[in-house]
Amino acid sequence: MDAVTQQRTAGEAIIDAVVANGTDTVFGIPGAQIYPLFDGIYKSPLRLVVPRHEQAAAYMAMGYAKSTGKTGVFSVVPGPGILNTSAALCTAMSNCSPIVGLTGQIPSSFLGKGRGHLHELKDQTGTLKTLIKDAIHIGSPGDISGEVNRAFQLAQSGRPGPVTVEMCWDIMAANSSLQPPVAPVMPTLPEADPAQIKAAAALIRQARKPMILCGSGAQHAAAEVLALAERITAPVGGFRSGRGIVPEDHPLGVPPVAARQLWDEVDLLIGIGSRLEMPYLNWANKFMQYEQKPSGGPKLLRIDIDPAQMDIFQPDQAVVADSAQACRLILEQLESGHSPDHKRLDDIATAKAVAWRAIQKVQPQLSYLNVIREVLPREGIYVPEVSQMGFATWIGGFPVLRPRSFIEGGYQGNLGYGFATALGAKVANPARPVVSVCGDGGFMFGAQELITAAEHNIALVTLVFNNSTYTNVRRDQLLGYGGRFSGSEITSPDFVRMAESCGVQAWRVDSPAALKPVLEKALAADRPVLIEVMSERGSEASPWEFIHMHQRLGAV
Repeated sequence: MDAVTQQRTAGEAIIDAVVANGTDTVFGIPGAQIYPLFDGIYKSPLRLVVPRHEQAAAYMAMGYAKSTGKTGVFSVVPGPGILNTSAALCTAMSNCSPIVGLTGQIPSSFLGKGRGHLHELKDQTGTLKTLIKDAIHIGSPGDISGEVNRAFQLAQSGRPGPVTVEMCWDIMAANSSLQPPVAPVMPTLPEADPAQIKAAAALIRQARKPMILCGSGAQHAAAEVLALAERITAPVGGFRSGRGIVPEDHPLGVPPVAARQLWDEVDLLIGIGSRLEMPYLNWANKFMQYEQKPSGGPKLLRIDIDPAQMDIFQPDQAVVADSAQACRLILEQLESGHSPDHKRLDDIATAKAVAWRAIQKVQPQLSYLNVIREVLPREGIYVPEVSQMGFATWIGGFPVLRPRSFIEGGYQGNLGYGFATALGAKVANPARPVVSVCGDGGFMFGAQELITAAEHNIALVTLVFNNSTYTNVRRDQLLGYGGRFSGSEITSPDFVRMAESCGVQAWRVDSPAALKPVLEKALAADRPVLIEVMSERGSEASPWEFIHMHQRLGAV
């Protein structure tokens, strides 16, 4: 054995390769087939955060990834363990979160035999591949470093997303003479096509009222997007993960309802790293027949690193490239003589003012959101949920002021993602305040993680709005099903007592005015805190008229 070759288990070697890829934290729950991994974690410099449900492990990794742009890592047992993470995996796929899941497999001699070994699935990698970017099986210890590197590269390359790595129990536990991990290779960006860049610039020159809508693919390109927007005086908005790339208090930053106010006069839409759900699904009719290419509206320029997007929804002009690179190259093509269009700036300011006045009817949610925005610093991270408070953020009730400060669940719309995701975001950003806002229904999907927050002193502030209802369902049953409330009215616990029993400080409030001083104290506490907000069943105004805006607002 030479000086660099070491005797260690394959599980330790996997962890060594994970560390070599820059990981500092693993969210996971140990179990039989992954004992060698957790022994490797014990011997490594990694921080281990142990949740109380496997789904939470993957959501925490997602929050870590979404708030930093780095790859989040989780580890759970195979079979039922990895299947417990599937809701989080498909959510991470929908909101483009780079995460790597480490799992095990049944002993190698049983693989594919259907004998019924502990945690056996018929085709684990095949099942996972239907949900995520890729699922990698490592069959030999000698392949560990290269395959782990490939998993991290896949998670970050192109359209980011989740990847899993598995190894059979017996192979993972065996000692081998292994070389140290090789240095990871960072994913390379595709070269932008000069002809596409030139054509995009020509389309922009012809436009008189362009608009930019961003998605998660522009999160790292805030400076470049703003430079392009300022050159062409284009309002910049987004939905879900596209919020805050240009701050919504900037003259060109527009929240969703303000963007809809401007939409009818837009002659060029520039979509950057976005599926463009807001204009072509929310503002149209999502039950209409699927259109591969817009049948109406402005000219469409799409900038996206994923070439498949250009076929899924065809633009007038495609630029397949990294968003930051594409914006820089397009700017180089545009003549430097552009000056701000002050009439357009006035129109944008008017649209923002009209939109803000109009949405004030969505109460009490807007009053609570105003308090949270006032107290939470600009660098703070806000994690909504699938709830009445969450939907009120979709219409601009909570101005987003920085990239990666608003962590949304993506198109899966998965109830229960918020609390665990926010815990992961706080682990990744200990110096930044993080606020999770849940309804009582969604919070109960992961309420057991209160004890995880206490055990690891994760100083997350969580607001739970308690109205003993799945409110959207109840509203739909009221309006469309004659008030036949089938499963929508629920019983919720005393969340203050629940939190305190887990060692989490807790308060209860019942108004926006009462929330402000309590939230200030909670953010200053530097410990996990829960605030239960009491509300009457059915008391929240619906925000949906401002989400599915088929027409712009009239005079407000």
